This record gives sequence, C-alpha cells and structure tokens, in this order.
Amino acid sequence: MIVNTNKCLHCGGCVGCCPKNAIFLCDTILTFNDDCNRCGRCVRLCPVGAISMEGKQ
Repeated sequence: MIVNTNKCLHCGGCVGCCPKNAIFLCDTILTFNDDCNRCGRCVRLCPVGAISMEGKQ
C-alpha cells in the first residue's frame, strides 16, 4: 500500500473501514501491517485518493 502523505487528511476513515484492523494512524503517520489483504476498501473510501495499491491499476 502506498500513502500520499501530501494528500492524506488523517481523518482515520481508512482505519475504521479495514476488516483486518491492519491500518494504524499515529499522529500524522499512516501505516499498514502484514495483516493487510489488499482488499482495497481503504483505497475506495479515502475522500482525497491518498491511498493506492502498488502494482494495481
């Protein structure tokens, strides 16, 4: 997963939508752990398009 830190609003919507609880927001740092199964919910939910999947089009 790739996060565009210039776009991210730190709203936490992606954290709440993750079915694997694999996304963490600490201050202004958004991270994904190994539990992420690349379902794409966070990508679709992000209101500013700050999250993308490497290798996905």
